[in-house]
Formats: sequence, structure tokens, C-alpha cells
Amino acid sequence: MSEHTRRNVLRGGLAATAAGIAVPALGMGSAEAAPNAAACPPPPGPAKVGRGEPRYPSLASRGYNRRFVGNPEHVWVVGTTEHVVRAVQDAVDSGKRITVRSGGHGFENFVADPAVQVVVDTSAMTAVYYDPHRRAFAVEAGALLGDVYRRLYLGWGVTIPAGWCPSVGAGGHVVGGGFGPLSRSMGLAVDHLHAVEVVVVDRRGRARSVVATREPSDPNRDLWWAHTGGGGGSFGIVTRYWFRTPGALGDDPSRLLPAPPPGMLSFTISWDWSKFTETSFARLVRNHGAWVERNSAPGSPSTKLYSELQLNRRLAGTIGMIGQVPAGSERLLDEHLAAINDGVPVTPVRQVRSQAWLASALAGSPGDPGPVYRLQVKSGYLRRRLTDRQIGVLHHHLTRTDYDHPGGSLSLYTFGGQVNTLAPDATAAPHRDTIMKMFFANGWENPADDARHLTWLRELYRDLFADTGGVPADGAFINYPDTDLADPAWNTGAPWHALYFKDNYARLQQIKATWDPRNLFHHALSIKPPRAR
Repeated sequence: MSEHTRRNVLRGGLAATAAGIAVPALGMGSAEAAPNAAACPPPPGPAKVGRGEPRYPSLASRGYNRRFVGNPEHVWVVGTTEHVVRAVQDAVDSGKRITVRSGGHGFENFVADPAVQVVVDTSAMTAVYYDPHRRAFAVEAGALLGDVYRRLYLGWGVTIPAGWCPSVGAGGHVVGGGFGPLSRSMGLAVDHLHAVEVVVVDRRGRARSVVATREPSDPNRDLWWAHTGGGGGSFGIVTRYWFRTPGALGDDPSRLLPAPPPGMLSFTISWDWSKFTETSFARLVRNHGAWVERNSAPGSPSTKLYSELQLNRRLAGTIGMIGQVPAGSERLLDEHLAAINDGVPVTPVRQVRSQAWLASALAGSPGDPGPVYRLQVKSGYLRRRLTDRQIGVLHHHLTRTDYDHPGGSLSLYTFGGQVNTLAPDATAAPHRDTIMKMFFANGWENPADDARHLTWLRELYRDLFADTGGVPADGAFINYPDTDLADPAWNTGAPWHALYFKDNYARLQQIKATWDPRNLFHHALSIKPPRAR
């Protein structure tokens, strides 16, 4: 998996064991509808599907992490913003706990929580089109990233720099920031977010839809800002996003978002783990960190290259690296691999596949195992490479002989570049001075093994960041949520909200108070009302 590859989950460990069509202009407001809507087939829903109905099992269990399976009283199937307003109002009137699901790729139990009584399923809201009224591309919350890429590119030759996994839904992905293989050269997905439509509930308990834009004159602008990295499930239910790159001029849609490279080279590199000593392992990881430190400045030619170094458990058999670079830039890959392997006495096996950009985007990241495992994930950002002490800790946990499971891993994603051109408070995503993103994962199948596998990952994370209270000093990524960060047994360092949102948290709390005064939308890591921890 990236968050782009958010779905990298177990690629190393357990793996080892339609054309876009321009829709007519939409009007403004919550009841937006295409002028020729009467000629179009009606959207699905609204349907209130309860326990015992044939569709219920598929709707209630449509999650990625098999540790969590929901059991809500009912699931709303919705096809329009008006349907969502109706579903939310029904939940408010009946006093039911409500939440939303789009692509279903959440790692924690924010949707599959036993306390959740109503789930709004937006998977039927999949429209992607150009809206000439806003001079922006509209993307409904249930649209999967693969469909977004296909329609934007085939229709207008443009894209947004979002995730590598084509089955992730736009709804939760974008509001967490959204990043992928193109982010080093194009920024985050939210750096191109022009507007958002959200169903909110006021203090009187009245549900309504609101459109908020990034325009300085928009009185709702704070609501837009909260959706540029504030995470899902805190303010309302997103039904639609609009994208246009800041500063883009004119009415030509093909000039309002960036164009991806025509072709991509997708690469997979593997090293035989059995041939590494602790010294050569440290050399590999140190080399990788040094390359990223040298090649992550905004505007650097090397930001065209994206890679993920997959440090798997030794039992998995290999250390891996995957990534992409534009066609014609294979020299960047050569230099990247040469720098990482300098002085390492293990010869890597290299595979490179040349594809048109869209084909590579729709293929997704290699080895995605799908929603079949019980999972725990963690994250972190780095402003510089791992220290030698941390590399030693990592080697210890990856090679421990008292733990016999191959599935655990730490992936180091290249980051920075264009992402770091914005100020930390320009969007709600504050990590604008980092060069690497860390993705920790473990996966297994037997519920009886939960404690053992959770403990291994928790101990790795705690020991790696022992100098800063068991948590990363440079912060964590809200789209890889980890409730351990709010648990004092595992975090004696910075508060969880400081790790995810840094100095932006106080502003997010004020926005929460304005737009969700009843705290209707909440979960373990949602934005808390002011004065709440």
C-alpha cells in the first residue's frame, strides 16, 4: 500500500512464504446536478441495508484489515450527496453512532468499531468529470484511484499525484494528504485540492452539505483547509473533491492539473538476505539514507525517481526495493542502485518493466496481497537517515531467532522534493521538511497469534525510537493510523496529535468546534474538540 503505496503491506514477508467523459457543467450548492441528469440512469440508493439482508455481509465487512470486521445495525448505500444528507439526518434523529467508508482500506477499526451503529457506504459515488463552472476536476468520494487516473488521463492527459494502489478510494485517501510515486516531483494530492463538498451537522442537529474552497474570500475556507491533511472521520462526510493546481490559468482543462510522464519504468530489486552480515546490512541501509539526504531537495532531477526499500525479516529470504522512474531516465535508477549497493558484497537482482504511464498506474505496486491478513501498521517521517544505533536495532529485530514469523517489515519510502516547497501550515499536512516516510507492517492469519505478532512490531518501533519516548521525533502519517500512539504504555514521548498534525492541531480543533459542534464524527484518532485531549 503506498499511501500511495499503502498496500505494500506484506509484499516482502508473507509474499515470500474506460475513457474519461466530460460531464456537463454542474451548478453550485448541495443539490448540484448535471443539466441532462434526467436522461441518465438514476444513481444507486438510497438503500438502508440491515442485518439479515443478502447485501449486508458484503457491505459490513468491506475492509482491508481482517482483525476488524464491522457489525453495524445497518449500512446506507448512497449514490448522491442528497442521499448522504438523508442518511446522516436519520442517524442524528435516531441517536445512532455513524461513520463512513469509501474504498475500505483503513488499517484501524475506525469503521469496523463495535460502537458504530450506522455506516454510510459511498462506493457507488464514483463520478470523475470536468466541472467548467469551477474550472476544476470533480472526483466523488467513492471513486477508486485507478478510475480517477484512467478518466483524468484518457479524457484530458492530466493526473493528481496520489497513491500507487489503484483500489484505494479517494474519500479517505485525499483527506489524509494523499501521496504516491509522483509526489516528489508534483507534491501531495492535497496540494492540488481546490474544493471539497462535505455533509456536516450543526449544533441543532441539522444535516446539510457545504462546499468549501481554497479561495481566500470563501467564508468556509477553514473547512477546505481541514481536509488537506486533517484525516478522515473528524468533520463530516466528504462526498466530492475538486482539483485544480494553484496558479493554473485559463479554461483549457488539460492545463489545470499536471501531466504525468508518457512512460514509466517500474523496477523491482532484490538482495539475498542470507548473504548479508550485520556489517553489510548496515552499509546498505546507511547508503540508502545518504542517497536520500543528497537527492530530496525541491527541484532536484532525482526527485523524478521514487523508491521503497523493503527491509523484511531475514526469514522472508530477500531484502527488496521497488519503485518507478520516467521512461528515458534509467540513468537515475542506475545511479540510485549503484549508490545504495556501494561497498555491499551482495549482488542485487534487477527487473525493469517499461510501460505507458497509465498502464503502470493501473498495475499498482508489485505484490499487493489484498485484504486477506490480520494487520498492524505504524509509520514515521525522517528528516535525515536512520542513525547507526537505529540500524543496529532494526537488524536485531529483523534477524531475531526467538520470533519465527517472516511477515514483519519496515519500508523506507523516498519523500521530500516538491512536497517540501509549502509551509507547514499551508495545508493541514504539516510534514514539509522530511525526506523519507517509514511504513512498518506485520501480517498474519490466525487470531490466536495476535498478541505475539503485535508485540514484535511494537517492540521494534519502541526500540527504534527509544531516544524520543518510543515514537518518531519527526512525526507520523495519519493515513497509516496507529492507536498505540495514543497509548501511554507505548508512547512516552510527544502526544499523538503532535506526531500527526504538529502545530496545526489547535487550528484543526477550532475547525472541529465550528463544523462538528456535537462531535458526531469521531474515532480514536479523530480531531478532538477544544479542551479535549
